Amino acid sequence: MRKFPGYEKGVDFGGWLSQCSEYTKEHYEEFIKAEDFKVVAGWGADHIRLPVDYQIFQNTDGSFIPEGFVYVDNAIKWAKENKLNLILDLHKTMGYSFDKGYNEKGFFDDEKLQSYFYDLWEEFAKRYGKFEDMVAFELLNEVTSPDYSDSWNKISHTVIEKIRKIAPTIKILVGGYWNNSIDALKDLEMPYDENIVYNFHCYDPLLFTHQSAFWVDNMPSDFKLSYPCTYKEHNEAAQKLKMTDFIVTGPEGKEKFDKDFFINKFRRGITLCEERNVPLYCGEYGVIENAKAEDVLSWYKDINAAFKEFNIGRACWSYKQMNFGLTDDYMKPVIEEVIKYL
Repeated sequence: MRKFPGYEKGVDFGGWLSQCSEYTKEHYEEFIKAEDFKVVAGWGADHIRLPVDYQIFQNTDGSFIPEGFVYVDNAIKWAKENKLNLILDLHKTMGYSFDKGYNEKGFFDDEKLQSYFYDLWEEFAKRYGKFEDMVAFELLNEVTSPDYSDSWNKISHTVIEKIRKIAPTIKILVGGYWNNSIDALKDLEMPYDENIVYNFHCYDPLLFTHQSAFWVDNMPSDFKLSYPCTYKEHNEAAQKLKMTDFIVTGPEGKEKFDKDFFINKFRRGITLCEERNVPLYCGEYGVIENAKAEDVLSWYKDINAAFKEFNIGRACWSYKQMNFGLTDDYMKPVIEEVIKYL
């Protein structure tokens, strides 16, 4: 499978310019600073994935907010100073968010909302296409429903055409439905050109990585699960919680989760990407702060082994806060070990 050079080991800067606790100048200037890029470079990372939300750059009539782009300008500057590459990820567009709590609706059916999306990406291309040696574009974070698949293929094709008129060879990442599931890649259209990268996210097994998460349907606030647990323990919990969509089957002969679980899962995507001659990248993976630190380390070791098996580039979620913060207190006992397995 083709590699995605320069984007092999990364960290997400979630919560800075996306999913903000508050969308204010004070937040943008304080949440992430130049020294945070230096920290990540010190971890041996080669890139940052930078989620951004549309309202930092666009008013509700689609007009641009010039000062919003300054924060991306700074991110590129700080990345370059630390020899880091950067993925510009549109995490939320007008009319759509992976998180229904934001009440963004209509994007996949409304041509006007789609035009705002195209306009924003054309503006990004005009401003940042010249940095293609260190910047890549990720069109949209986590399409949710398979019902959007056909519409998303048309929209993504159109926006790539528009970007290509401005930035002909910049790398562009495209993900599928089920929140960037590796199993949805098969329904993406064939790569537009040789500079397309297929993108997926991995939070498996979700009952472990999202234990006690308040935003997960049917998830009790006191639910706990260790790692590695047995497949039987995991699936019995899924049955009990009425979360049967998350029941998993392990590789033959395996009783517990280990690296082979991830190798088996990734292989399906690898086969597809080899057939289509397209690189594969994992833009998010991580474990919630509710898990035991030693279990988090075990999980990172296993998923990292699978990434290395197939030379999959990736970025872990997330640098700080966001319930998954690598620099937060819950990670202190293991962070020096975890960063070896990012």
